[in-house]
Amino acid sequence: MAETKRDYYEVLGVSKDADEATLKKAYRQVAKKYHPDVNPGDAEAEKKFKEASEAYAILSDPEKRRQYDQFGHAAFEGGAGGAGGFGGFDFNGADFSDIFGDIFGDLFGGGRRGRANQGPMKGMNIRKSVRITFEEAVFGCEKELDVVLKDPCPKCNGTGAKPGTSPETCPKCGGKGQVVYTQQSFFGTVQNVQTCPDCHGSGKIVREKCSDCGGTGYISNRKKISVSIPAGIDNGQSVRIREKGEPGVNGGPRGDLLVEVTVSRHPIFQRQDMHIFSTVPITFAQAALGADIRIKTVDGEVIYNVKPGTKTDTKVRLKGKGVPSLRNAQVRGDHYVTLVIQTPEHLSAEAKEALRKFDELTGNSLGREESTEPAGKGSKKKKGFMDKVKEAFDD
Repeated sequence: MAETKRDYYEVLGVSKDADEATLKKAYRQVAKKYHPDVNPGDAEAEKKFKEASEAYAILSDPEKRRQYDQFGHAAFEGGAGGAGGFGGFDFNGADFSDIFGDIFGDLFGGGRRGRANQGPMKGMNIRKSVRITFEEAVFGCEKELDVVLKDPCPKCNGTGAKPGTSPETCPKCGGKGQVVYTQQSFFGTVQNVQTCPDCHGSGKIVREKCSDCGGTGYISNRKKISVSIPAGIDNGQSVRIREKGEPGVNGGPRGDLLVEVTVSRHPIFQRQDMHIFSTVPITFAQAALGADIRIKTVDGEVIYNVKPGTKTDTKVRLKGKGVPSLRNAQVRGDHYVTLVIQTPEHLSAEAKEALRKFDELTGNSLGREESTEPAGKGSKKKKGFMDKVKEAFDD
């Protein structure tokens, strides 16, 4: 009987709406904990490491993640048997390079081990932040950011060399851009692959530098980048803009621009996942007699009928008035409203007397005494509670 696979989100310990940064952080922690080099001979640790790697390979790929969310593990059962990778799983397209670089850097004192990457490398990502309003987070918006980006120097065409000259092959790494160091560690002989310190990974040495770019091959320019903030984004989540980061190495693509969103507090609304919460004050008369009241929502005001006899802290659900789902803007959460009865602080003499009369008619909670006979000579006033207490002490 085949072993039942655990849910990929459960394996990494993340929620189903986790963004890319959260997935990567979670996988890095699990991989470092259960890596075979950290747990030599531990079959259970190796199993968990493979399980986490398989989960990350699926969830870090948007298309595979969409299929998994829709069909579960069944989406990949057809072609998994003959593929390579961990436990027969196909890891083609999964990018573990930066994560394993961090892991091996922590374990073995820096650098990455394994074969040197001689091909094109993607550039570094750039991180920016943007502040938006509560409503903009709910419905989405467009923002424009000022970003300083590096572009190839037009004078030297990105070579970094003075016009009329060419960069030379780095003698230290032989043009590979990386050097291999072998060292002994607690785990045995380890080969660390590190960026060449002489050419900084380019594989080339510029003897005569371009005067415009100083030999870097790039010139920095300030640009305005338009960012589409999707409806339903939450505080701390990021938007990725492809190839708006640092230039790549050896002809590799540019990195990405990661825009972290900060959502400003709202004076009325509070958010939890896809739901919105607020408090609405109502008068005693509205609560007792019932009335139509106006409730503010992100879609504007709605009319709600308060039922007679409504108690304070009554919860009201406005279906579909919450936050849209990031994955499907047509699906929205709800808006939950708490009705709170307000006590008036400043009453006129007429209003106070009306309340006293109301109290007499509904149980006399204030202890007021009513006359039992018509006013005039010889009429007697009914003794109140305080009168009876005074008589007891006089006796």
